[in-house]
Amino acid sequence: MGFSICCLSCDAPDVAGLARCKSCMDGHAKFRERLTIGKATTKAQRLAREFVTMLADPEGYIDDDDHGKWMARYSSMISDHEHDPESTQSRTTVSRARVSRKTSIIREVANQNKWVDKPPEESEMDELLAAFGGRDEEGPMTWDDLLSEIEEMLED
Repeated sequence: MGFSICCLSCDAPDVAGLARCKSCMDGHAKFRERLTIGKATTKAQRLAREFVTMLADPEGYIDDDDHGKWMARYSSMISDHEHDPESTQSRTTVSRARVSRKTSIIREVANQNKWVDKPPEESEMDELLAAFGGRDEEGPMTWDDLLSEIEEMLED
């Protein structure tokens, strides 16, 4: 359902069928149904859907830059709850390097250029600048030059 972390954080006893648990789970079900019906039209709805998705599978989001710390904590709480100490299987934790989940096709393509680790040499820069319009020897305009050019345009 995605709200198991609420149950694990609750102070109610872990007994199946409690009225308190039933009312919470009914509320969670209604909330989830309202949240997922139709298209998310506001930023708040999109954010809420993203959080519910994360809560449904916190282990899948421990590498998230913003929420990874909390997802790791939630995942640990769920694992601790599901762990059977009488089991003969040892509990292992997989250590992963922190990797950003945010991917960009543009960034991936841009990082395939031969200058990603070191800038081009002077001769390569001259060749590229010649191919794309040459080197600007004047340098960038100052604010005063830009303002005077705009004033001239307005006078005409």
